[in-house]
Amino acid sequence: MTWVATPPPGAYPRGRGGQRRRRPYAGPPAYPTPPRWGFPSVAWRWPTSVPGARPEVPAAVDRVRYIAKHAVAMLWLLAGLAVVAAGSEIWRYVLLLRSRYGALSSGVVATSDTFVYAGAILALAVGALAVALTIWWLYVARLAAAEVAGYQPGRTDKQFFWGMLIPGINLVVAGSVFAELEHAAERRDPDDRPKPGKLVKWWWGLWVADGLLMAFTIAWRFRGGVQAQADGVVLATVTDLLGAAVAVLTILLIRRLVKLLAPIDAAALRPMRVVKVTDAPPPELRATRAFGSTR
Repeated sequence: MTWVATPPPGAYPRGRGGQRRRRPYAGPPAYPTPPRWGFPSVAWRWPTSVPGARPEVPAAVDRVRYIAKHAVAMLWLLAGLAVVAAGSEIWRYVLLLRSRYGALSSGVVATSDTFVYAGAILALAVGALAVALTIWWLYVARLAAAEVAGYQPGRTDKQFFWGMLIPGINLVVAGSVFAELEHAAERRDPDDRPKPGKLVKWWWGLWVADGLLMAFTIAWRFRGGVQAQADGVVLATVTDLLGAAVAVLTILLIRRLVKLLAPIDAAALRPMRVVKVTDAPPPELRATRAFGSTR
């Protein structure tokens, strides 16, 4: 199909015999006021906010990197708070050892308890946000992997969310979800069984160990006695350190999968600015006027 544009009848005046009458050249166009049409007076930018330049809902591959940035930031915060909580538990254990030989200052004990409780509460709150962002990223990454690999994941969305949210079951499902995602991100054969890589295996092992140790530590807290309290402090310290290790490994795993799902184009990394101009005449300087002059 070929489109041909023709002027409507009467658009151009015609002279005698139907011939178009040519007007003499009157010079460049002139406007009584500055025209309002043209490009906006702004710096050039990627067309992300121009209507119609990109789809309203970005593709799953585009959202993978965006959500991963927020999830990684929250996981770094979680790792730092877990280390601080572990340090508070170590301080409490040192105070327990010193209490065997004499009374402790009430101010020091109150400060130690404040650090322990504040670190635990903040770590739990940030941990809940980090887990929510990671699950959201996994959901979007599964959609992106389906687009990249060309086949749908083996689990439905309902099975994925229930498996990631139910305590105990998520210790098993989380590792298999990462293994399936890695399998699809590397464009492997869909008929082959997913085999987790070394990083996924390390993450899965620490994830299971941290979950089981957390449950054991919570159950240990119900025991009475000074020795049980001291052992609970040691268990809490190890649990916090394992949690920090899991957060760091999660960051490394997310970054690796992001590189597989949404690789960065090398051309997009070039700086969008003028670095050097060669063989160009010097610009003509404008005449400056004195401060306060009206002409």
